[in-house]
Amino acid sequence: MPEVDVLAAEERVDQSAALGVETSCSGRPWRWRDGVEAPAVMRLGSAITQRYGTSEIVGRIMALREVGLATASDFLEPTLRALMPDPSCVIDMDVGAARLARAVRDGETVGVFGDYDVDGACASALMAGVLRELGCVVHTHIPDRMTEGYGPNAPALLSLFERGASLVVCVDCGTAASDILSCLDGRADVVVIDHHKSEGAPPQILATINPNRPECASGLGGLCAAGLSFVTAVAMVRDLRRSGWFADGRAAPDLMRQLDLVALATVCDVMPLIGLNRAFVTQGLRIMGKHARLGLSTLLGVAGVQSAPSAFSCGYALGPRINAGGRIAEADLGLRLLLSEDKDDAQWIAERLDAINRKRQDVEASILDRAMEQAEEQCAAGRAVILLASKEWHVGVVGIVAGRVKEKFNRPALIGAELDDGLVKGSGRSVPGIDLGSAVIAAREAGLLKTGGGHAMAAGFSLATEDIPVLHTFLNDRLVAAAQRPATTALEIDAAITSGGATTELAKDLGRLAPFGNGNEEPLLVLTHVRVVRADRIGKDGATLRVLLEGEGRSAVKALLFRAGDSSLAAALEDRARPFLHVAGWLRAESWNGRETATFFVHDAAFAR
Repeated sequence: MPEVDVLAAEERVDQSAALGVETSCSGRPWRWRDGVEAPAVMRLGSAITQRYGTSEIVGRIMALREVGLATASDFLEPTLRALMPDPSCVIDMDVGAARLARAVRDGETVGVFGDYDVDGACASALMAGVLRELGCVVHTHIPDRMTEGYGPNAPALLSLFERGASLVVCVDCGTAASDILSCLDGRADVVVIDHHKSEGAPPQILATINPNRPECASGLGGLCAAGLSFVTAVAMVRDLRRSGWFADGRAAPDLMRQLDLVALATVCDVMPLIGLNRAFVTQGLRIMGKHARLGLSTLLGVAGVQSAPSAFSCGYALGPRINAGGRIAEADLGLRLLLSEDKDDAQWIAERLDAINRKRQDVEASILDRAMEQAEEQCAAGRAVILLASKEWHVGVVGIVAGRVKEKFNRPALIGAELDDGLVKGSGRSVPGIDLGSAVIAAREAGLLKTGGGHAMAAGFSLATEDIPVLHTFLNDRLVAAAQRPATTALEIDAAITSGGATTELAKDLGRLAPFGNGNEEPLLVLTHVRVVRADRIGKDGATLRVLLEGEGRSAVKALLFRAGDSSLAAALEDRARPFLHVAGWLRAESWNGRETATFFVHDAAFAR
């Protein structure tokens, strides 16, 4: 592969700011990603380039992400054959899988209780689908966020038992529900398949399959519940095969067909896209692209996704719509869609979820401005943690608002809705390096919360309204390090190229690093010393800005800025004086009518000096 026109390394050495940018159009400093010029990184990047035929930039980016020569092949072409572990490495896996296999052999009725988010819906659909394919009768339950809250509850569990379930499987929940699960003692066996942090002893049930139990040494704590359910299904089928269940002509289920669910959940639950998760998502997106699952295929159409499914379409088109039902409407709509085998039914549910998602966006917008104002006041007062609550806020969207506030102020943010019963229910989102889940669990153990749990980056909680100030003090003291974080994070740049280097060939090569997401962010590039020679507002309400960027030698690059509005970034791109700019963003290959081209998606810009 020919070398890309890359900004010379000597132009970057000894600069504290990338390209000298201390304040960009969006108000952020630019920094080179740590290690970008380290000799070891440069050497490894060159070795990767030579062995695997990548561009110089791609080889260097792989080296930056600690991909070695021995692992580069699995990174570029991740497969389950190479990355799938022995399921038995997870604590309680063999016990749980054996019980599921016995339920299949004995033709038992199984209850599946899942969470109301995308991961819960996908994990529930996976377990229910595989067990039904193996001949079990399966009843499912997704709790209503408003009336039942998060996690198992006794009435729902007992309802599954009363409908004939001799085995209840809780997915994406249950680790912290020891007292509640005891309602099934002497009635039905319980297996929990969960990934949320565990404090103290696990529930006194048959099996708690959770790689985040302190005593589990599997190293699979980065799997979502759907991924863990897939591993459990593999172990169950292995048990059935060893017992001779398939010897008399019974067909084994095609578990690979379930990877579309695992891919969707892994992306939407923001799991790190490295190792096994990378294989799950890569292979799962290929399965999704075959449109074999009626519900997902229908929802892709309703969402207007015309290109091949990607991590982006999972996170921004499918996920929000499936989540919408659990947030502000019927909690089980997402699961029903994923299990639907009727075309008309799938179409109705998909359109219903799309409409609910639009309503969710309106509800979120009505909260966001006020939440931002209050968050700014707390940051100005030196609070390490932002904690807000209001009677006027909908409990179904507080998690989304917490994420927006966290992104704006670079602080852990917890947003709650005050309910009529005197309780506040809410969700929190954190920033890298600040373990919010552990802090919330500690608050619960200290008696400050009615309920609380989660993981490092996200948590849920409930407490009495009058206890909010005490909780805020507790979290500020425990997470005091967050107060030292800058209000605005630096934009980390992976590489700088000229406009002549922004080729379709490079865009396709960068695409080899996909899927992108948590733990494997899409490489952020800078087009240096370009100016806008054409700018047009397109799309609904002119919200998208389409520009043509021209650099030295009159080489041009087409670029897009979404949600342009009246931002300072849009103003710089539309400046009729045509100043020279450094433009940061992502270079992607796009296909239209059989022709591939490169498009630069703008994220930020700065005036070139």
